[in-house]
Amino acid sequence: MALECVAVLGWGDSGSSASGLVFNGVRNSNRTPRKCVCRGGFSGLSGHSVIKSADNQNTGKSSNVNDVPGKLCKDLISLPKPLTVADFTVTPNDGTKVRISFKGLPGSFSEDAALKAYPKCETVPCDEFEDAFKAVELWLADKAVLPIENSSSGSIHRNYDLLLRHRLHIVGEVQLAANFCLLALPGIKADQLKRVLSHPQALASSDIVLTQLGVARENVDDTASAAQYVASNGLRDAGAVASARAAEIYGLNILADRIQDEPDNITRFLVLARDPIIPRTDKLFKTSIVFTLDEGPGVLFKALAVFALREINLTKIESRPQRKRPLRVVDDSNNGTAK
Repeated sequence: MALECVAVLGWGDSGSSASGLVFNGVRNSNRTPRKCVCRGGFSGLSGHSVIKSADNQNTGKSSNVNDVPGKLCKDLISLPKPLTVADFTVTPNDGTKVRISFKGLPGSFSEDAALKAYPKCETVPCDEFEDAFKAVELWLADKAVLPIENSSSGSIHRNYDLLLRHRLHIVGEVQLAANFCLLALPGIKADQLKRVLSHPQALASSDIVLTQLGVARENVDDTASAAQYVASNGLRDAGAVASARAAEIYGLNILADRIQDEPDNITRFLVLARDPIIPRTDKLFKTSIVFTLDEGPGVLFKALAVFALREINLTKIESRPQRKRPLRVVDDSNNGTAK
């Protein structure tokens, strides 16, 4: 069984770009720290080899400090100490001076997630998900915050595919509880609305309230753009489903809040950066990997057994199509050869 593996979270950088199964959140089931042995070095970090005497290697005799010439001893003392975890500074939790790219307009839930992760950050709105990736790659932003999974609608496959296409690393995650609000121009009541604009997912998640109002539903790119459109065009017969912060930014009134069908509507966001993080030993870290499998019986079972036999818990498994390898049709014979 041949595997191609890319470590999405951590220090993996094998260069593989094949799509396949995305394993998200590999953890030790008993939540005890595991020791890892790294054969090789961290990319981008300089290291110093251990200096051994040629004579000692040939004779097998040990030497002490007194046998080392004074100049060499001085040179050895002047060498920098090996890097430790303490030498790596972590970005402040308040996100000071950090630029975060996200998809949408100011007031979107993605921006809320960015501000939750870095309260004092400078947000960089982007038109598309891929633009948020490129903003980090082009040094227009330091990090990107993008949704990857919603408790109601499931995985956001577009961003899974972009993770495989771009060379950014997962350095954190944010879970945001969405509070959908019904917004309208000042002085407008809910019974005056004829239509409501928002992102398709927000409209679907607020189906009960919108059905009771009997309004038409119109899809837009994101919740904040719906609020901006209603405000900028002075639409007195239209409302928007968006966040409370969007109402404040665009000068709209909140007619009703928490209109979502499920009270616990959670979206999980990933924080992406150009450089990977080095996991510390004082807390648990999630790990995400992606790899492809050759054709054959039981290859997926064997791949999963690698984790199960080591008591590593998998919190999510995601399968994506391999775009460079179209689906194959196999015949009914036992050998399973392709037609």
